[in-house]
Amino acid sequence: MKNLKLAAARADLTRSIIEVDGVRIGADFTVIAGPCSVESESQTIKTAIAVKEAGAHMLRGGAFKPRTSPYAFQGLGLKGLKILDKAKKETGLPIVTEVVDTRDVSWVGEYADVLQIGARNMQNFSLLREVGKSGKPILLKRGMYSTIEEWLNCAEYILAEGNLNVILCERGIRTFETYTRNTLDLSMIPAVRAESHLPILVDPSHGTGILSMVEPMSLAALVAGADGLEIEVHIDPSCALSDKDQQLSPGQFKILMQKLKRAREFVAELAEIGNDTFQKKEGPSKSTVSEKAFADAVD
Repeated sequence: MKNLKLAAARADLTRSIIEVDGVRIGADFTVIAGPCSVESESQTIKTAIAVKEAGAHMLRGGAFKPRTSPYAFQGLGLKGLKILDKAKKETGLPIVTEVVDTRDVSWVGEYADVLQIGARNMQNFSLLREVGKSGKPILLKRGMYSTIEEWLNCAEYILAEGNLNVILCERGIRTFETYTRNTLDLSMIPAVRAESHLPILVDPSHGTGILSMVEPMSLAALVAGADGLEIEVHIDPSCALSDKDQQLSPGQFKILMQKLKRAREFVAELAEIGNDTFQKKEGPSKSTVSEKAFADAVD
């Protein structure tokens, strides 16, 4: 791809591993879970405890919510960040939260372990440069109308500021299809793995906007080679102030985590079959981009 220097795939085919408080994104299959919005201390901490018990590795939660309507719930701001901080102290889960303004990067970074750049801000180049200077791990969501090349070039903006801790996140793109909230582009997983060394997460909650689709798309993302998932979970989805139709209950999330564990075992078996077949034909010393990427994903 044109102009990619720091985000481009490496000659030795190694991939980046982003370490966040002991979580190794890109090395281990990572699940980030939590509510769309931080609504109250009780709601957030109860949800955090539930996802931690189910096996989540990190906690997501929106303190700032850029919304289509100016009258929709916009988040609790600083109060929300303080609640997330309490949830981390309660559970030990690292915090992922969105930053929407260049002026907020520094102080949001005092509470967040990973700064998320949302789809609407993917091409906010001033914000990309600012988070690049922060040194914090950055989760960069794909813009709803963006090509893979545009997305990777936005990652390049962050990397060019000296911040090498960039995580990509597919959250669905806008197409002519109206059945789902967005069209979840899982084909981008092998495409990005061929073009870039950066770890890739998938957000099936925003990607579909339909509760019943979150589980199958999560499993599909795992099989396709994603490095992890970002999933919305609420202690009581029916009362959620935003995105209530796509948030899992703690019980549903627990079942999904059990299925993901079994699916990882199955994918590992598939990778072994592929490696055995390849080694018989070509010998143990050779490899290909696709096979190495697939093996990395289930390591």
